[in-house]
Amino acid sequence: MFRRASLVFLLAVASTAALAAQTQMEKERHALETYCRSDIHRLCAGIVPGEGRIKRCLKRHKEDMSVGCAKALQALKKDLRG
Repeated sequence: MFRRASLVFLLAVASTAALAAQTQMEKERHALETYCRSDIHRLCAGIVPGEGRIKRCLKRHKEDMSVGCAKALQALKKDLRG
């Protein structure tokens, strides 16, 4: 009985962690799409989205990005730290 309860608890914790990570990724994607769309088109044209490539491109061009995009990325970084 204890083993079953422990397993259920561990699955619930893992599911919660996975959901939190997914929610954070969705927030990040939304911020990038909303505040960085023009910067992505201007600075990262030709970069195939996925696996963090757009974010890496924006980091390489941080001196050239718009204030709105920079603020959105800064807010995301702050959210990730807690």
